[in-house]
This record gives sequence, structure tokens and C-alpha cells, in this order.
Amino acid sequence: MRVVVLTVVALVACASALSEVPWPRGYHEEVGIPLAAKIKEAEEGLRASRSIEGFDDRIIGGVMSTPNAHPYFAGLLIDIVGWGGQSVCGSVVLSSNRLVTAAHCWQHSLQAWRFTAVLGTTMLYNGGTRISTTQVFMHPQYDPTSLVNDIAMIYLPRPVQLSASIRPVQLPWQIESFAGQWAVATGFGKTSDAQQGASPWQSTVHLQVISLAQCLNIVPHWANSVVDSTICTSGAGGVGVCGGDSGGPLVINRHGQTILVGISSFAAQNACQQGWPSGFVRVTSFLNFISQHMW
Repeated sequence: MRVVVLTVVALVACASALSEVPWPRGYHEEVGIPLAAKIKEAEEGLRASRSIEGFDDRIIGGVMSTPNAHPYFAGLLIDIVGWGGQSVCGSVVLSSNRLVTAAHCWQHSLQAWRFTAVLGTTMLYNGGTRISTTQVFMHPQYDPTSLVNDIAMIYLPRPVQLSASIRPVQLPWQIESFAGQWAVATGFGKTSDAQQGASPWQSTVHLQVISLAQCLNIVPHWANSVVDSTICTSGAGGVGVCGGDSGGPLVINRHGQTILVGISSFAAQNACQQGWPSGFVRVTSFLNFISQHMW
């Protein structure tokens, strides 16, 4: 983690970010579609040069993921109604034919019509197993404005072969806040607020869960989005999720098991590096919804 020194300009920018609802407003057109194009360009450049030199790590303050380190993570290439390009999100493997993601990856200001799940690789456009589907079920009370109930289940049309690089995550078995615990987030998102290009690799970052009271004390303007079914993580040190990480996992390791506690949902608009919290769907609040779609 690196320490971020806030200048007067940065403080003004952050104050502006806090006056609005949490990012994203128009996820696909503002974040996902431009980022997917940049990731594709970066991967093509990597293949041409056969080198990884010059590429940044993903996620704010994160490090590049190693192969098989996060076999429960699946990238999503997203086809949008009325658009020629693709968007990008993350998702989480729950079984050989079920994944979970953020609902705003499917429907926000724009409507998706197809997901292509990319499993068993740390890249988005190369390698791994790819399965396309149009079977996506959002939570019936999902609110695209506040991002409350920002969760959706993905049905794969055929089971994927499980392996060392593709493996389901464990679901939590009891209600708890997880406040104070350290967790790991994985994604394909931006690495800085000013980032122009993109890295071809997924990355990971360690984040500390904070209580909802702590979260709202830092970002009181997020009161409509930070609710009981939300998990917040600290942004101290300039770390967190950012544009493109949506739908990816927040996990803890307990007794040798990797347990899914959150799904990446939101962060401060244009201020991912400024020390503000990151917001995740609290998985324990949606165990019934998930279980209804597992069979």
C-alpha cells in the first residue's frame, strides 16, 4: 500500500465526488466500454511484444494476480444492446454452472444482452475457458440509482470443467459484520484516477473491512447506498476498487477456506485513490436469493 498525500486540488476533487451518489452513474458507457477497449489493446500489444514490461498492476494499490491464485474469479465480456463494442466486469464462480456478479453489470443506464464468462485465466481476451450466456437474473429489488440490492445470478448453458484454475468459492454460513477483518478483492479495473491506458492482467489488493458507522462517518452523502446489506472497506493508503472492478469478489480466508463476503459495487466517482471507502454487496444478506438460483 502507498500513502496518498492530499493536495488542495485533490481535496476539492474529493469533496465534489462526495456530493454525488457513489460511482457509477452510467457504468458501461463511462467506464466498462472504454476500459474493455483499452484492455484489448494492451493484450494485443503484449502479444506483439511478448513482454510484460511497462504494464501497471490492476486495482488501486494492488498487485498483479498470479495464475491459479484466484480460481473463483471470472472476467465478464459484456455485449450491450445497441452498441458495437463490449464492456467489462468481474464475477465469482459459485458452482460449475452458476456465477454471481453485480446487477449493474447487466442493467444500469444501458442494458446488456449477453455475458461471456472468462474463466481460468488472468487475462480477459486471451486464454482460459469462455462460455456465453443470456441467462442473467437480477435481484427483484435492485435499484440502479442507489445500487441497493446490486446483485445478479448468471446461469451458464453448460457446466464448466472444474480444475486448479477454475474452482467455486465458499459462501459464508452465518451473519457477521466482518468489521476489522482483512479481505482480498480481485478485478480488471482502473489502477489510478488519471489512468489513460490499461493493463492486460487482473490484479488483487488487501482491504480492511470497516463498520457501516465508520463508512458513513467518512462518506455521509452515501447514506442511500450504504445500508445494512452493504460492506465497506477502508481506503486508507489510497487502496480500493475502481472503475472496471464491478462484480468481482471480496473474500476472506478462514480455516483454510476462501469465503465470499462481498461483491464489488461502488466507489467514489473519479476519486478512487483519495482514501475513500469502497462499497460491496454484503453476501450474507443475499444467501436466500443465491440459494434460489443454485439449482
